[in-house]
Amino acid sequence: MESSREQTLETLLVSVNRLIRSAAQATGNTTSSAVWRTLGILETDQPLRLGELATASRVAQPTMTRLVAGMLADGLISRSVDPDDSRGQLIEITDAGRTRLVEWRATMTSTVGPVFADLSDDDWDLLHDAAALIASRTGTGAVAGAATATTRTEITA
Repeated sequence: MESSREQTLETLLVSVNRLIRSAAQATGNTTSSAVWRTLGILETDQPLRLGELATASRVAQPTMTRLVAGMLADGLISRSVDPDDSRGQLIEITDAGRTRLVEWRATMTSTVGPVFADLSDDDWDLLHDAAALIASRTGTGAVAGAATATTRTEITA
C-alpha cells in the first residue's frame, strides 16, 4: 500500500512539473520561472529579507540579488529598510508585480486549457476535488479554490 501511495505522489509531482514546464514554454514568455516563483512567494510570505527569499525560491543569494535587481527595475517588487535591523532590507511585491503574476497565471491557465478540454463533468469534479485537497495541504486553499473555479469555467466554456 505504501509503495502505491509513493508512486501516486511521484506521478503527481512529475506530471504537474511537466504540465507547468510545457505550458510555460508554449506561452513564449521569456521571463524566468524563478521570477514567477519569487513573485508567488512574495504574494503570500512577504516581506522577506534577501537571504530568506533566496532560500524560499531555491536559488543562491547572488542569483537572488540579480533577480531582485531586475524585478526592482521592472517595478514588480519594492525594497525597504528592515525596521528590526537597519542593515537589512525587506522585499515586497508591488501592485504591478501582483498584476503581472495574475496575468501570468491566467495565461498559463488558458494555455493548459486544451489539454483538459475533453474531460467529462465527472472528471472535472474529480480534478476539482483533487486540486482543493492539494491546495488545503499546501496552504493555498483560497487561491487554488478560486483559480480552480475560474479555470473550470474558462476551460469548459
